[in-house]
Amino acid sequence: MQGTLMSAGDWKDMYAAAVAGDLALVRHHISAGVNPNYQHPEILCTPLVASLIHGHDEIARHLLANGADPQLRSDFDDMTPLEAARRYGRTEFIALLQARGAKEERKPFWWRWLPV
Repeated sequence: MQGTLMSAGDWKDMYAAAVAGDLALVRHHISAGVNPNYQHPEILCTPLVASLIHGHDEIARHLLANGADPQLRSDFDDMTPLEAARRYGRTEFIALLQARGAKEERKPFWWRWLPV
């Protein structure tokens, strides 16, 4: 990003950085206050699941260290981070996610919108 001024945090830009493997840009957006657990209604994915799918281990670690929910299902992908780690062979993350509270639990994507 030489010659480019970084602005305040932007979730879509952070998500794109998580997919592309741009750790510096993910760090910038997290430090600017972007919520790593938000799922934009146009995208419906989580940066943590995206980073696991695309094999960006350092980004996944950074997101987890900065509040990414290890249990949060990525709606469009229909996977939790644990399911993504298993499906995409990120075996080093299985124990890490479980240590942070990830469980083998299958819920439909719409469960979050039910009244409690």
